[in-house]
Amino acid sequence: MAIEVFNRYENKYVFDHAAYQKLYCDLLDYMELDAYNQQHEFYSITNLYYDTEHDSLIRSSLAKPKYKEKLRLRAYGVPGGDSKVYLEIKKKVFGLVNKRRTSLKLNEAYEFVRTGIEPEYKDYMNKQVIEEIKYLLSRYELKPKVYLSYDRKAMFCKNNRDLRITFDTNIRSRRYDLKLENGTYGQLLMPEGQWLMEVKAEKTIPVWLAKMLSEHQMYRTSFSKYGNEYKQMLKDSKCERESVLYA
Repeated sequence: MAIEVFNRYENKYVFDHAAYQKLYCDLLDYMELDAYNQQHEFYSITNLYYDTEHDSLIRSSLAKPKYKEKLRLRAYGVPGGDSKVYLEIKKKVFGLVNKRRTSLKLNEAYEFVRTGIEPEYKDYMNKQVIEEIKYLLSRYELKPKVYLSYDRKAMFCKNNRDLRITFDTNIRSRRYDLKLENGTYGQLLMPEGQWLMEVKAEKTIPVWLAKMLSEHQMYRTSFSKYGNEYKQMLKDSKCERESVLYA
């Protein structure tokens, strides 16, 4: 069964393809690819982010509060109506990321968020997480706002499975056609050849990794996929208004 509750710290790094290749080769001394990436170079992750009419969740998140939360629907690959997906609450409290998710079928997830009525319980669902999502839906009037997808390569530490590193590239987004089943197309969120690395650990990272990141001149950055998409949307909207004004 897939893990449904996560508590961990996540540090993010952004760099180009040359830097990725050098770091990745060195990491192979300590880490191994996850089971899927041992057979395929990447796997596709597709997400649908929910927010209020006026984007209150992402605006609050960008203000960097001590506590923030978001709701998203995630699939691996492009799902069909009866495909298993994950409906997730992601919270961050004083830097600690808590993610709670439940398996649902795609159409069940759509209907749950649309109506706020919990689906009839099935053995693949996490009842506690469904109750938590139901409470969240009672507090906010949420609707699908952003589609985000990307190609991922994931690694686990050979001696500590709690340490995980992911590399994401080809991050794409759209604010229309907000259905996971409609494909992975969209506007690139980062320049071609750029990578987002996330180091995920329950505690502090090991000394060997800290030393390696220093040797490769890798420095932590603040990067939220949804947050960056929102800022880009505001920038594009401003440019569009100005072009109309001065046309």
